[in-house]
Amino acid sequence: MSTILITGGTGMIGTRLSEILIENGHDIIILSRNPLPAAQLPKGIRHAKWDLNKKYIDPEAFAAADHIIHLAGAGVADKRWNKKRKEEIVNSRAESGALLVHAMQTIPNKIQSVHSASGIGWYGADTQKSLQNGFTEEAPADTEFLGETCRIWEEKIQGVKALGKRLTIFRLGIVLSNTGGALVEFKKPIRLGFAAILGNGKQIISWIHIDDLCHLFLKAMTDDAMQGVYNAVAPDTVTNKQLTLSLAKAMRGRFYIPIHVPAFLLEWVLGEMSIEVLKSAKVNSFKTQGTGFQYQYPFLADAIKELIHP
Repeated sequence: MSTILITGGTGMIGTRLSEILIENGHDIIILSRNPLPAAQLPKGIRHAKWDLNKKYIDPEAFAAADHIIHLAGAGVADKRWNKKRKEEIVNSRAESGALLVHAMQTIPNKIQSVHSASGIGWYGADTQKSLQNGFTEEAPADTEFLGETCRIWEEKIQGVKALGKRLTIFRLGIVLSNTGGALVEFKKPIRLGFAAILGNGKQIISWIHIDDLCHLFLKAMTDDAMQGVYNAVAPDTVTNKQLTLSLAKAMRGRFYIPIHVPAFLLEWVLGEMSIEVLKSAKVNSFKTQGTGFQYQYPFLADAIKELIHP
């Protein structure tokens, strides 16, 4: 089978993706600033050195790769936003993409395809049109921080096409996983008996189960017909209130109390990031479905059932 080079491979998505790729017979090389020895890693995975500051990638690892999956980037929701953190979020994506393109230009390689993450932050807040049909991949990038971040993120990896490499870009919705991300945060108050609905709860959330996301990357890698931008979201968009109450019911049955966390409190706690928490974004999955991709968890009820009672 193939050798897959992964950036951001030790994060929530990269960890699960590596497991699924190994199950499908592939070998994994994870680029890391601090590579671990093979004895400390699962079978089928090895680490290789890269350093964005020094613009370095292990040339042997790069030459061994058949495909690249590019997930690297500072976590958008990991820390409160300030000027320095926002620069880190943008630069980690811009510099890593540029380094991959430069490496393909300068290191002899046999890379067939590149598959990059982006985000549905590209689209900004819902409009009357998007509320009817959902944002499609052709919509322009929003001019606010996350829209501009996603625009730069995608722009920096586009250079691989000029080198004859097939490129897909996935605009990720909220990834539901038990090992990190938004779902872990939603669970915290529910464990104490409170279903914390954010703001008025009417904002639409476009989401995807982590296993569906990983299988979407796998399909893109093996399906030569896939290229360009795809929305990595499930067909079933829901409101924040629907997601929160469905999760609370799955975790606690009837034994929970719904509460609304007011917008002003979120603004005080989260600062500028609260805009994203309270934003409604209905994102269309028709193009992704049109590839023939089969979702394991197309509906929220299916996803929550698997995540809470696997």
